[in-house]
Amino acid sequence: MDIVLKIADYYFFTPYVYPATWSEEEIVRQTLTLLIVTNLGALLLYLFFGTLNYYFVFDHSLKKHPQFLENQVQREIKYSIQALPWISIPTVALFLAEVRGYSKLYDNIEDSSYGWFGVIISMLSFLFFTDMLIYWIHRFLHHKLLYKRLHKPHHLWKITTPFASHAFHPVDGFLQSLPYHIYPFCFPLHKVVYLGLYICVNVWTISIHDGDFRVPKFLQPIINGSAHHTDHHLYFDYNFGQYFTLWDRIGGSFRSPSGFEGKGPLDYVRKMTEEKMSEHAGNGCKREQVVNGESLKDK
Repeated sequence: MDIVLKIADYYFFTPYVYPATWSEEEIVRQTLTLLIVTNLGALLLYLFFGTLNYYFVFDHSLKKHPQFLENQVQREIKYSIQALPWISIPTVALFLAEVRGYSKLYDNIEDSSYGWFGVIISMLSFLFFTDMLIYWIHRFLHHKLLYKRLHKPHHLWKITTPFASHAFHPVDGFLQSLPYHIYPFCFPLHKVVYLGLYICVNVWTISIHDGDFRVPKFLQPIINGSAHHTDHHLYFDYNFGQYFTLWDRIGGSFRSPSGFEGKGPLDYVRKMTEEKMSEHAGNGCKREQVVNGESLKDK
């Protein structure tokens, strides 16, 4: 995060906002800047990638599903925008610790014990480490003592859109993001790689709420995609994982997605639409017979 902080200071805060006498290394200034940058960055990531997904990936026929709520998209966005500033407060505390050198983040590839190979390994370990912790945190949030207080607001959306991705209770949202911030305090990680991974996990979180099931066939048993997470929202006690199905299989909470079996929400909407079309077609035939002087009753 110090990369973002330096860029923000160099191009905006130092020349235009803060007095020249206020050192860029001063902790209060760093905290204020991180609060602004974190809130603005999170909001832009959410709205930009959420909007792209909503208009180019999300199947809008899902809005015809009986469990899709009235004004749901607006409500998802409103809930997310209200939650993000509160989630950012403890997040900034962790970012500040990173900026002030308490993490194991490093600047140069040469600082990695194994060079580029070490960088690649760290990316994979980041995904598996965070997936493991998120699984157990997520499952813990489904405990009856916590669910109603913290996690239930996110399950208000049964048929989700990409904008439901950040519609959390602030404590819930922070807890599920915590593994991303814990990792660089435990393991070495390149600063640019960390920033890229942080953006990617936000995009992934948006993508698993889009109701789209396009995962390559050979990856379906491994990747916890939108189909899996759709069933999590529908059936509650299944598919807690973030990227992979591994921990759901270990924890006995794996459910083969209904979308892969032709029984998902999109299949329901298609069937419902076909039935309505058949019904209208049947009514059209009846009207045509009446107009032609034929009586169905006589037949």
